[in-house]
Amino acid sequence: MIDLYYWPTPNGHKITIALEEMGLPYKIHYVDISKGDQYKQEFLLFSPNNKMPAIIDQNGVNSRPTSIFESGAILLYLSEKTGLFNPSDIKARINVWEWLMWQMASFGPMLGQVHHFNHYAPVKIDYAIERYMNEAARLYGVLDTQLSKSEYVAGKEYTIADIAILPWTKSYERQGINLENFPNIDRWRESLFKRKAVKKAYEIAENKQVDLRNLSGEEWRRLFGTTKPE
Repeated sequence: MIDLYYWPTPNGHKITIALEEMGLPYKIHYVDISKGDQYKQEFLLFSPNNKMPAIIDQNGVNSRPTSIFESGAILLYLSEKTGLFNPSDIKARINVWEWLMWQMASFGPMLGQVHHFNHYAPVKIDYAIERYMNEAARLYGVLDTQLSKSEYVAGKEYTIADIAILPWTKSYERQGINLENFPNIDRWRESLFKRKAVKKAYEIAENKQVDLRNLSGEEWRRLFGTTKPE
């Protein structure tokens, strides 16, 4: 059994998709980021950066409980554990690693910023919106070019690179993206969102979605690290 500490965000969805795709048994422990659960001491013991998701594999390394934080590390661990969605050929694996790191270092952080300034920020800052929308469009272009060469992100096989990147495209409209400009991403998304495991991952926490714009001033400060303008 894998204990998954989770909230329905793109990074959280990565892990529920992976667990469903791999057929691993898991139990969800909800970490309500709007209420500050990520700062609870018992969570910080195994997720010191106060971010979810995190997992504890009760049958982990040497058959002992093993905790992992950071969604990219979790995906690598789960693929190593199961032998799934990470090719055995070293050149193919390197390609998967590259695109996984691209998501972690560029695609996710930049889309998170454009989403925040476009959708959540109470005060609209034209400079910030323009900067992050331009970078979002550039990154979508990088991904679209890659998908023009192959069916999946890292080649002809579905891998943890696809699992990592897909959830970050779910809210493309809030990111100011027109998918008509990225036909290869559109094709790829349509195919992946039809997968049974992906559908199940998004159904799991449908009733947990909250509008973060309705947070109290204290909740806003705790989550976003800044004062909520009145």
